[in-house]
This record gives sequence, C-alpha cells and structure tokens, in this order.
Amino acid sequence: MANIFIHGLGQTSASWERTLQGLEVSKEIYCPDLSTILGEGEISYSQLYSGFSAYCGKIAGKVNLCGLSLGGVLALHYAAENPKKVNSLILIGTQYRMPKKLLAFQNKIFELMPEKMFKEIGFGKAGVIALSQSMMDIDFTSELKNILCPVLLLCGKKDRTNRKAAVSMSKELVNSKLVYIESAGHEANTDNPEILAELINGFWQFHA
Repeated sequence: MANIFIHGLGQTSASWERTLQGLEVSKEIYCPDLSTILGEGEISYSQLYSGFSAYCGKIAGKVNLCGLSLGGVLALHYAAENPKKVNSLILIGTQYRMPKKLLAFQNKIFELMPEKMFKEIGFGKAGVIALSQSMMDIDFTSELKNILCPVLLLCGKKDRTNRKAAVSMSKELVNSKLVYIESAGHEANTDNPEILAELINGFWQFHA
C-alpha cells in the first residue's frame, strides 16, 4: 500500500527525511514536492489541490496519507472527497477551517521577508502569498463526516496555534485519536522527527 507524505508551506519533501529514516515501513513511500505537482497556471489552493488529487489518482490501490499543515489540509480534503481511496489519515498541525486573521498576519510577515528566503520551496515569494490568500475561505466542517477511515491527529505540544483545531477535529472525526508530540512546535517533522516516526509506526502497525 502506498504511503504519501505531504509537507507544509515553507517546507520541501526534504523536510521529511529524518522522519522517514525512523519508519519501519520501507516500501512504497511517496514524498512529493508540492511545487512540482502544482501544474501550470495560477498559483492557488484549488490549483494545488487539483494537482495533488491527480497525483494520488495515479497510484493504484488505497493510500495512507500523512500531511503537515498545508499538507494536512490537502490530505484532509482528499480523504473527504475520496473516502474509498484513503485507508488511513495522519494530520499534523492541521486546520480544517482557516483562521483568516492568522493567514492575513502571516502574509504580512511574508511581504517583509526577502525573496531569497523563498527560493528553496519552489513557489517564490509572490506565489506563497497568493497561495496563502487563496486559502482564506477554506472550511471543511461539513465534510468531516465523510471521513470514516482511522485518523491520527498529531499536534506539537508547543504548537498552540493549531491545538484548538486538533481538539475540535478529534470530537468530529468518528475514528480518530489525538496525540501531542513532545518537544515539538508546528513543524514536528523537523522539531522532533524521531518521536514523530515512533507515533507513525505505532499507528500504522494497526491501520496501514
């Protein structure tokens, strides 16, 4: 079965390297760079999701999805629309209803940052801002009921921004479990990849 890891905004597929090293599952690991599956045209969430959906659709059989932040949003969206395709779901620091004030503040920070800081992630400064702006109205509240597969909700103990959303989802998703990651903030795959790998291994032992 294919296992797909989706990184967050500001990250690349390389952000998963240390986590992947600790996994007991070694076959069929997919770790796409989101900038490469975006496709041509405008940079927006809908365009990115279209590319991600097509990417998953090319993989035969069911998939296990593990996404962080933006990657978690994409995974959640895909699982809600394709419940028969997704075997299990791991969401790390993920929002299901976008906090508009937080996104607006985040974009102001992006505007002050130099262009060179965006080169490694593939979107460029203008692209990152456009992508973030296009996510303002995302709200999957009504779609959560479509997700019946096992779900592991993870949140760094220091990630106060996303803790409320994790707790809310744990109450709405019928087959979910919420776990906090020690010594980790929002980017748990780089803050504490060893513990993250242990949690993924434990979850997949029963659900992969």
